[in-house]
Amino acid sequence: MDRAHRRAATLLATTGLALAAAGPVMLVRGRGGRKQIRAELAAQKITFPGHGLPAELAAHAGRRVETGPEARAYAEFIKGNLAHATGGRTYAEITAELHAAGDDDEKLTALRQTAFMGQSLRASLMSAYQAWELTTLVTGLGAALTGLGAALVATADALAPRAPHRS
Repeated sequence: MDRAHRRAATLLATTGLALAAAGPVMLVRGRGGRKQIRAELAAQKITFPGHGLPAELAAHAGRRVETGPEARAYAEFIKGNLAHATGGRTYAEITAELHAAGDDDEKLTALRQTAFMGQSLRASLMSAYQAWELTTLVTGLGAALTGLGAALVATADALAPRAPHRS
């Protein structure tokens, strides 16, 4: 094997080892992140109502929110309730109405507080969902890097010169 082949094999082996080492770290971090999300959601003790859910959320009736997808579903539940309570208006729109009314309308003040709380809860749940999705990405990339690293090490090994067999 000439010098260029040895250098290529060394480069492949070094890169492969680095990727094979980084992959499991990403796997562990992804699983750890997911565990943290589950623990935080469980600590919140959020449970879907047992009845009265929209048809697309009916499968969640009575269930606890413990995963990212469940957090997203509950955020959609809040969105529907919030739209009903505010007539489809956002916190910003209600605030503008309140200011136009001279900041002295008790009904709009209460409605603004409801919109603020609902939108804040939705944002928190959507953040949990987005973090869940990131843990999925990190875990998948970790698995891919581990496999790629192993493949590069195997390729480097196949390119490495072999000592001749003596009989």
